[in-house]
Amino acid sequence: MKPVRSLFLSGLFLLMLLAAFLWLYPQMPALVAVHWNAHGQINGYMTPIKAVATPMLVMAGLGLLTVVLPAISPRGFEIKPFVSVFVVLMLAIQAFVFVATLGILLNAAGHPVGKLVIRMLPVGVLLMILGNYMGKLRKNFFMGIKTPWTLASDEVWERTHRVGGRIFMLAGLIVVIAALLNAPIMFSLCVILGAALIPVAYSYVVYRRVQHHH
Repeated sequence: MKPVRSLFLSGLFLLMLLAAFLWLYPQMPALVAVHWNAHGQINGYMTPIKAVATPMLVMAGLGLLTVVLPAISPRGFEIKPFVSVFVVLMLAIQAFVFVATLGILLNAAGHPVGKLVIRMLPVGVLLMILGNYMGKLRKNFFMGIKTPWTLASDEVWERTHRVGGRIFMLAGLIVVIAALLNAPIMFSLCVILGAALIPVAYSYVVYRRVQHHH
């Protein structure tokens, strides 16, 4: 899919979220829970309008970046060679914001499905999608595992993203299962942290090996 065509789906996400908000608004309290700590306790509230307007602005910004970033990527780090993958991942991130926000709105309106969505379920699904496509990313400044070692070597970038993709998919599956089993949020956060740090360390190890062989 071309970046410009993705604007249609971005607009569709925004319209669906707005429609859901207008449907649920009469059932919402004056303040909506929008943030929870690692123990699952509410520690952030917004008015219903702000709770939907903020993520809609984020989604609109991501939609615009989907078009702009491929056009401004510098030589040697172009997005165009893998632009279709880039577009899919940017849409996946927008879909994540859409689903997470919808979960918050449903939860505020007293619908049971909202409680399932806010328990890290969308995060796990997003990790699995990112992991599935990560190995197809090529060296760039905007998306992927960007460490000094991956940016210094095409081989390190490719090997790190192949391994990182598998780690993200496994971590995402664990987070999804944990959400369905109502496991503590802290457990899922630890899994996500591990999935983020392991590829970084791996990129350094691979870089040292590549440099040694050269």
